[in-house]
Amino acid sequence: MSSWRDRVLSVRLGPPGHGGFCVARHEGRVVFVRHGLPGELVRARVTEDRGGAFCRADAVEIVEASPDRIPATCPVSGPGGAGCCDFSFATAAAQRQLKAAVVAEQLRRITGIERAVEVEPITGSGDHTGGWRTRIRLAVDPAGRAGVHRYRSTGVLTDLRCPQPVPGALDDIDRRRWMPGAELVIAVDDTGARHIVEIAPPVPDADRRGGERHGGRSGPGGRADRRTGGARGPRAGSGRAAGAETPSAQRRRTAARRAAAHTDRDEWVVEGSGRAVQYVAGRRWEVSAAGFWQAHRGAAQCYSDIVADWADPGVGATAWDLYSGAGVFAARLAEQVGPGGTVRALESAPAAVADGNAALGDLPWLELRTGRVEQWAAGHHHPRPRVVVLDPPRAGAGKPVVRAVAAAAPDRIVHIGCDPAAFARDLRLYLDAGYGLTALRAFDAFPATHHVECLALLER
Repeated sequence: MSSWRDRVLSVRLGPPGHGGFCVARHEGRVVFVRHGLPGELVRARVTEDRGGAFCRADAVEIVEASPDRIPATCPVSGPGGAGCCDFSFATAAAQRQLKAAVVAEQLRRITGIERAVEVEPITGSGDHTGGWRTRIRLAVDPAGRAGVHRYRSTGVLTDLRCPQPVPGALDDIDRRRWMPGAELVIAVDDTGARHIVEIAPPVPDADRRGGERHGGRSGPGGRADRRTGGARGPRAGSGRAAGAETPSAQRRRTAARRAAAHTDRDEWVVEGSGRAVQYVAGRRWEVSAAGFWQAHRGAAQCYSDIVADWADPGVGATAWDLYSGAGVFAARLAEQVGPGGTVRALESAPAAVADGNAALGDLPWLELRTGRVEQWAAGHHHPRPRVVVLDPPRAGAGKPVVRAVAAAAPDRIVHIGCDPAAFARDLRLYLDAGYGLTALRAFDAFPATHHVECLALLER
């Protein structure tokens, strides 16, 4: 079969698929088309064809538009652009309907659950004029200019007009020059302070074996030179869709990213203190600006409230918080169980654990430790936890962790996921272990993108 790459096809778009595209068919093949909406007739240019049963394409001309189409709010993410705003050309209501359809389809296909899904906006503290994203990770091109990756590419697009960031987050970033190949992490905390951390490119394996330091910089211009703590980076913002990847391929890609993030790399705090102040449920955290925190300004409070409502472990109970970060959920659990109870929280990033322990010193019955969840959970079944909360990375918890959690026999499990397919795969494992899905909520935590956050309550 000859390649279809660069061919322009006239196709009618079908339902949305997981990854920010709509599914179409042409001459017996499936075509994943970005920048279109269900029901539209479009002319789509093929961008990728590996000769299999499907190919990828961009809608370059809208012949018959959907009533849900609006002028795109992001000038960076159109055909050939960045992957940041998959649905910026659709109304907010239509975006949430697309995400709800994807979540429902993943649940139906993977778990067999037929359930209507509503994707809710995050309101309250996150309902502000302007952008919603308080954590931004940018790449730096060979000329030292900051930008975002083109969709499914390592190329850097230096147009920073994406509307996602909160006001002021990207001011003057395009006027500066940065270390070629570096990454920038920009965080705007709950006090309004902006922190900019420049992270040097990964050290090549050969240089690491030879003991060389990559970059050779030592914090000029008042920069605080420190090493990365290996904390999880923002889970959303790369703009890369999983598409038709198999679960094993997605996990390999996630593992590669995680390995790169844990590589010994120099950091420089360019602006601010590098310590972001965050408030959730009346508590104050001070966390590394380059570490993990929810990207949406209202998400941490929103999810914390739901966890507290669903978990309800009771005074004196034992509860677990796995993949706990700095302990936002663990704090709510500890307040619920009281001094007579125990909360055991586990997180792989030492910096996040240190930040959590510093914030939660008034809760001595909360144990926040560093470790690998799959190893720790398999050996800690006594005393039995009444509730387990899990917020794993995008690839999901997977069989070893879910089996260990189910073997501990908690009454309730609160599971959080930012990838509908991985979320559904984990739910299938819980169902197989004898748990039932009691409640499900989904949130538009990443407006204008295809990403969606899902929370499930499972009970024996």
